[in-house]
Amino acid sequence: MIRRYWGVAAALALLMVFAAAAVLVSSGGDGSAAEAKSRTPTATSADAGFARDMSTHHQQAVEMSFIVRDRTTDEEVRRLAYDIANTQANQRGMMLGWLDLWGLPKNEASQLPMAWMGMGVEPGADGALMPGMATNTDLDRLRKLSGKDAEVLYLQLMTEHHKGGIHMAEGCVQRCTVGPEKQLAQGMVDSQQSEIDLMAQMLRKRGAAPRSN
Repeated sequence: MIRRYWGVAAALALLMVFAAAAVLVSSGGDGSAAEAKSRTPTATSADAGFARDMSTHHQQAVEMSFIVRDRTTDEEVRRLAYDIANTQANQRGMMLGWLDLWGLPKNEASQLPMAWMGMGVEPGADGALMPGMATNTDLDRLRKLSGKDAEVLYLQLMTEHHKGGIHMAEGCVQRCTVGPEKQLAQGMVDSQQSEIDLMAQMLRKRGAAPRSN
């Protein structure tokens, strides 16, 4: 069942990439090939930087969600984790598809994470590549916990993760130039804020609070 679902999810992600590609191509109007090329994002653009960095950010959210689904039987948390993993895996596929469409590398060693936002964040010593991302210690702890303890830590880590993601998505809304990508970023802002509110309620039900509070 899970294999069939992910097959459908992957197909949907490809369809969204192709649809976005069609929008990008159609937006070129009747201009020449040279003009179309000039509109393609460069490796150091906000469009490319956001696609690369948010793909990395999303990958960890998917990983954490799979971990907690194996560490608890609580259906509310498992359902949230399933939704986050599905949504962010599909969005990650779209962003990597755009990079392929633009002929750009999925990793840019010459650029620090979030440099496209004017920040240039040095990766943390314990594996946190960008603000909001969990450390290696956090992930190891999550893998060892179970039941309520795992639920609380997951909700706390994902709340921080979403806050970092929203900050980055807002940066794309302000700086990106590709319409479909800006729309995706705004959708991330809206949906992840809604999930932050939901996770705050779920933490209260478990007698806990976000770690940043």
